[in-house]
Amino acid sequence: MDVQRLSHDPADGIEALAAITDPVTTTTGQRVPGMRFTDPRVQALLSALCVFRLLPRGFTNRDLRIHLAPQLGLPPKNMTSGQITYDLRRLRVHGLIQRIPKTHRYRVTDPGLRQALFLTRAHTRLLRTGLAEIHGPPVPTKLRAAARAYDNAINELARTAGLAA
Repeated sequence: MDVQRLSHDPADGIEALAAITDPVTTTTGQRVPGMRFTDPRVQALLSALCVFRLLPRGFTNRDLRIHLAPQLGLPPKNMTSGQITYDLRRLRVHGLIQRIPKTHRYRVTDPGLRQALFLTRAHTRLLRTGLAEIHGPPVPTKLRAAARAYDNAINELARTAGLAA
């Protein structure tokens, strides 16, 4: 008898996603909001982490503001230091970055880089593209055909079970 084995535990993925998207309560009792995966600001932050990983000395509040603002369609002067501090705190509490001791600089953690790369790719290549195929102009695509086939199969199942479709 052949035994099938997964090379990963899906529960680990659930925990990793929850670690980023769920709110966190710090040891001092402060609540830090989760990072909503589909929020444009969060996607811009994750994208910035991919770039900042290449900086050997880490990055500062100012570096993040200069990189983040154009991605959000803003001039850097329109983003306050306080807004960026809020973002840095969220990234740090969720384990994506760590502060370099005795400095005002940060570095991207190894798990932070892996998660940022995966989440930005999934959002850009899978979610946005896939949803555009399903909900865009009626152009025949494999994904649209699969969605139509799935809808037809569910409707047929409901019809044969005597349920309203």
